[in-house]
Amino acid sequence: MYEAVAFYLFSVLTIGLFLITVMSKNVLYAMTSLAAGMILISGFFFILGADFLGVVQLIVYVGAIMALYSFAMMFFDATRDIKEKNTNPALVFLLGGLSALVLVLMFAAPIHSEAIQALYPMHEGVGNAQDVGIVLFTKYLVPFELAAVMLLVAMIAGIILAGKKMDQSLTEDMSADDEILIQKDEK
Repeated sequence: MYEAVAFYLFSVLTIGLFLITVMSKNVLYAMTSLAAGMILISGFFFILGADFLGVVQLIVYVGAIMALYSFAMMFFDATRDIKEKNTNPALVFLLGGLSALVLVLMFAAPIHSEAIQALYPMHEGVGNAQDVGIVLFTKYLVPFELAAVMLLVAMIAGIILAGKKMDQSLTEDMSADDEILIQKDEK
């Protein structure tokens, strides 16, 4: 019962947050909704009894998004487009109350319900993290390695592109400084 309610609630909220991520014109709103959506995805893992994957989802993906969030705040002046106006405090109270209720249900559901069995059979005498490792490094070894290589290539490409943009901005800044010095010399 609790699992079904949590699943449908998380599904609606996750889809809504990812729609906000895709359709938002403001970088900060998009990043905030992306982080919240990733937190709700970890809730799916906790519902299924895969605590290790839920924690990994929280640490890896939400941590990476928060790092991306801080870079977005540094590189873009995203706060200039935000004009907050709280015209309906009842709506804020309702949304805050619903968020608190979702958190209470998330933490109370495992107490009152039985755990759902995972799709893959659990190995005897092995914990959740070890079972994930067994499945990951036997059945899914090749996709796991391909994903690692793709992430490495993306990271190297990001570093190269950032380096080229920094070189361009340095040459533009140097040429602007030279013009200022020439103007000072002429005076």
